[in-house]
Amino acid sequence: MNRAAYLAAEGFEAPLAEELARRGVTVTGWHGRLALSSEAPVPAAWVQDIWLDPVETEVASVKAAADALRAVQRNWGAYESGHHRRMALIADRLPPVRARPLAFPEPAPTSHLGGWTLLAPDRLLASPHKSTPFINGECHFVEDRTGPPSRAYLKLWEALTRWGRRPAAGDKCVDLGASPGGWTWVLARLGAQVTAVDKAPLDPAVAALPNVTQRLESAFGLEPEPVDWLCSDVIAYPSRLLALVRRWIDAGAARHIVCTLKFQGATDHDAAEAFAAIPGATVVHLFHNKHELTFMWTAC
Repeated sequence: MNRAAYLAAEGFEAPLAEELARRGVTVTGWHGRLALSSEAPVPAAWVQDIWLDPVETEVASVKAAADALRAVQRNWGAYESGHHRRMALIADRLPPVRARPLAFPEPAPTSHLGGWTLLAPDRLLASPHKSTPFINGECHFVEDRTGPPSRAYLKLWEALTRWGRRPAAGDKCVDLGASPGGWTWVLARLGAQVTAVDKAPLDPAVAALPNVTQRLESAFGLEPEPVDWLCSDVIAYPSRLLALVRRWIDAGAARHIVCTLKFQGATDHDAAEAFAAIPGATVVHLFHNKHELTFMWTAC
């Protein structure tokens, strides 16, 4: 019996498998990117979504599968890994659920959403509850293709949306490793007062924003100072970033922290677990992350 299913982001099945093994979770099988387990679900960073209470059901027909899903609840999102035609026929019999892109800072959806797939033509796996409100954990936005200087802004949009927190107008923010300014642009657009720290300059349009101050220096040389938000998308080894984050937390300098753990080569699971062990911390793999995780922390 499957008691949990962990959906890996595309291309990141290996880090998820390694993480689950380190946590003592036995994976009984994979269905595409979906790792199945007969054990109760546990938190995991390298997932895009977790199916919290999957139930496997024999279904003799398309109608039987759709009826089984509708008998549980209304809203379902499909994960496809084979049996595409049959899954499409089942989906046609279900109430439509549209994955509408969010217009940031629009909040995340609150409507109840389950996940389902076909393990075989006659075997339905469905979970009424998932760890995210997005279909297959995919958080899409109405993108801004003219304002931000890079696509890195989507990571911060997603982190703040999933977290349900964001800087308020007038909040004091420090953005470490800011160049070319994608995250600084997000913070400034929210009305925050942003100090952008990087040895490389910001994009001129971002640097010209009235609530942005640029400091051409090392993110790691900056002494902790009282701020509402400490943000960082800096390229650094996770162990070095961990030391920086701990220094700011120990100094009581930041109320909220959002930063990206970027892995160069093998995944540093020890560092990821050390970040997750900090009281008040959440470590996740965002839909817009690559070989990286996002750390979110708020003062207790």
